[in-house]
Amino acid sequence: MKKKNGEWLVFFVLFSLVLAMATSAQAQEKVVKLKYASLLPPVHPMSKMMEQWCKDVEQKTDGRVKVSYFPGNTLTPPTQTYDSVVNGIADIGYSLPAYSPGRFPLTEVLTLPLGFTSGSQATTAINEYYKKFRPKEFDDTKIMYFMGSGPGLFFTRKPITSMDGIKGLRLKANAENADIVKALGGAPVTMPITETYDALQKGLLEGVFSFYEVLKYWKFADVVKCCLENSAVAYTTSMYVVMNKDKWNLISKADQQAIEKMNEETIEKSGKIWNELDKESKEYGIQKGVKIVKVSKEEEASTAEKMKPILAEYIKKMKAKSLPGEEAVKFLQDYIKAHP
Repeated sequence: MKKKNGEWLVFFVLFSLVLAMATSAQAQEKVVKLKYASLLPPVHPMSKMMEQWCKDVEQKTDGRVKVSYFPGNTLTPPTQTYDSVVNGIADIGYSLPAYSPGRFPLTEVLTLPLGFTSGSQATTAINEYYKKFRPKEFDDTKIMYFMGSGPGLFFTRKPITSMDGIKGLRLKANAENADIVKALGGAPVTMPITETYDALQKGLLEGVFSFYEVLKYWKFADVVKCCLENSAVAYTTSMYVVMNKDKWNLISKADQQAIEKMNEETIEKSGKIWNELDKESKEYGIQKGVKIVKVSKEEEASTAEKMKPILAEYIKKMKAKSLPGEEAVKFLQDYIKAHP
């Protein structure tokens, strides 16, 4: 028996609705595949944490978001990571603002000699700083989270017993904290950390301005003999994990919320890892013969006076850019005092 035209119309409409619903459901279940670029070698504990983060994302989103991890600069050089994320070469990237001098001016406040005491303190501080100031310099990416290293210290090839020993030494430093070295009479040399070991070994450098983690995980304990602990010069190396905005927007709201919850947990976790790395690496350095010299309170006070012009100059530069540099410095100084 032939169907009437009206029955065919109803059948066609119902079929179209079912097809549309199926297509919509399929689209919602479409897997978002992401590439995560990191400068850290795969054996580094922080690198292992990042790799686990990728696995956790897939698990928390029931496979709707899958992240492939590319450690050791295999996807993009660390100096290009941020642009690679913006341009979609990498979807997620971990690197340092220090590798892009001048691009993140307000964030350079963290490289000032503010007296940081630990990686966990610095990590929490930089994330709180970002929440308060929301610097526009990061607006072209989606911020996952920030990390901060342990406090900056001086490591030298030859034994020294006071800050006077810094005078005349060629020391590896990042561009934004080179003024700290200069204020103490040293000669700062900027180069990637990946090239620093060879430079120290060959005597092209006489020391490095960094943090304890480098003694073990970059093997600097083989080529330095002394470490000066002085809280008056203690900056932190800030690090970011950012994501391409277009890729972020492909992820459902529910899965975005799950990832952001993971990121909050990762902030605390990464801070603890930096603490562990510093403690472990300090002990490793001592075993390798690195002498730890804690300067006197008087010398710390004297050094702090030499650091004041650096803070003042930063504030002046930020004011010229209409950025709240003074407020950022005060916020972090207050935070460090409240969270020793």
